[in-house]
Amino acid sequence: MDFGLSQDQQMLRDAVARCLADTCPLDHVRECAELDNPYSDKVLGAVQDLGIPGMLVPEEHGGLGMTLLDAAIVAEQLAYVIAPVPFLASHVLAPIALSEAGSEEQKAQWLPKIANGEARIAVAISETVEARDGAGVSFTGGKLSGTALFCLDFEGADAYIVADVSGRLHLVTADALKLETIRLTTIDRTRSVGELRFEQTEAEPLVDDNGATTARLRDAGRVILAADSLGAGQAMIEKAVDYSGQREQFGRLIGSFQAVKHMCAEMAARHEPCRSLVWYAAHAFDSIPEDASIFACHAKSHTGEVHRFVARTSTEVHGGMGFTDLMGLHYWFKRIGFDRQALGGPETVRAEVAVLQGWIKAP
Repeated sequence: MDFGLSQDQQMLRDAVARCLADTCPLDHVRECAELDNPYSDKVLGAVQDLGIPGMLVPEEHGGLGMTLLDAAIVAEQLAYVIAPVPFLASHVLAPIALSEAGSEEQKAQWLPKIANGEARIAVAISETVEARDGAGVSFTGGKLSGTALFCLDFEGADAYIVADVSGRLHLVTADALKLETIRLTTIDRTRSVGELRFEQTEAEPLVDDNGATTARLRDAGRVILAADSLGAGQAMIEKAVDYSGQREQFGRLIGSFQAVKHMCAEMAARHEPCRSLVWYAAHAFDSIPEDASIFACHAKSHTGEVHRFVARTSTEVHGGMGFTDLMGLHYWFKRIGFDRQALGGPETVRAEVAVLQGWIKAP
């Protein structure tokens, strides 16, 4: 049995990697990070040329009908170069939500536009994982009220998919009356996150399935965040190894010191098993739905811990240079930090999977 990527998936990985290597150098990321809108039109155009916006859109609506494992492969490559483009919400979560819970009219209106890059939909489901004081959205009489924090792929969105306190999803257009949008600043300047405030705002409910689709979105989001962390961690390990082969101390390359060798080896030893865990979690999402939530939680929590170690250790290998903007390590460091906490930190996610596996009772 073949447990690796298929030939088509390898070709997809290589095509995305080549495209991003040409269009997304670190200097360009720096330029975008200084702007209010971090997204790069150049990189976004290249990504659209590859058909990535339509990856998870069904073929009958103009998309490619691919799997979450395909999306995870792309996420890893985007994180490897810390590409400042929307992906998680607009190209993964929104197509899944509309495909699985949208009405025929909603699918016909939005999915073809997502597939050809004409529309982007942001997603706000963070309150279904952990709700802060004052946050949460209620739905009464066809209207939303409340606050949704950490709306993903916020900048330039044409609409928002929002989960209410019961877990039901709603579609709100960006020009809806009595909707206030606020840009939030996070540690990761390559992503756009926002806050949505509703005051009796008109919304279109998606199919009421008792929160099943929202749970699917959490699973998919956690897998993609784990894959993103995987790509960022790979980049940080490679940079540490390259630097240790160039930097001299006491007349020797620092890579010749046993302590530095051990640091690099331990990063690689912890990182590499994460790849199969993430791939299996992505595979389970489409092929083993009864296990999808468990493996999504395992992948998210484990990669979050492993790559926090990788980020810290890679920076230590670089010494004082690791903290400077010249090396640019902080972009990957902060991206890993965002991946670790978004849609639930390791402690939260492990508690959730313990309930799913019957080890503890739900609070």
